[in-house]
Amino acid sequence: VIAERLAVVGRPDRPLPEALQQLLRDRGIEQLYQHQVLALESARAGQSWVVVTGTASGKTLCYNLPILEACLQDPNARALSLFPTQALGQDQLKGQLELLGGNPRVAALIRPGVYDGDTPTAQRRRITAEANLVLSNPDMLHASILPYHPKWHRFFSQLRYVVIDEVHTYRGILGAHVACVLRRLLRVCEHYGSHPVILSASATIANPGELTSRLIGRDVQVID
Repeated sequence: VIAERLAVVGRPDRPLPEALQQLLRDRGIEQLYQHQVLALESARAGQSWVVVTGTASGKTLCYNLPILEACLQDPNARALSLFPTQALGQDQLKGQLELLGGNPRVAALIRPGVYDGDTPTAQRRRITAEANLVLSNPDMLHASILPYHPKWHRFFSQLRYVVIDEVHTYRGILGAHVACVLRRLLRVCEHYGSHPVILSASATIANPGELTSRLIGRDVQVID
């Protein structure tokens, strides 16, 4: 039995856009946890990070808040979220649509789309041309996005954030392959003039900072 603890909450230095605040209130979120605020402020400052907190501690909001804020403030901003399985990507899309459904104006500005092996060809073209939040996985990134990066030039040139969820999954041989794919992604982004911030999340592991740094080839801040 683990004893309960009082929630530690915080407030961003700069308030979130009012429309985003209203979406959170509609879901019963009146305050942010301290680790969510720290993640938001670090992302705003251009600092890559990995958040390592317990299950159901709001890690998804840690990376969704800076992404949604960026897309609301800049219609050209883009974000790429990578999940280890297609099922997780679909679950995240469902959550995004539920969150955005409370405000038609915001929903019109945030255009998420899942780009994986089950995505129909016609929908893939629409996502490539229109989506500002693409949800995918490392395998799809390697096989169907990076080899055709000229078709994605607008997306890569405006890419602000890359999310790597469940980062503890990528170890051993799989982790070595994913590290190569991620570094190729960052080289492609640099080719098109962007330098995305990496936002990672993980279940509690012993060395989150070391693992994430080795995956992406840059130092990261650990938020716990």
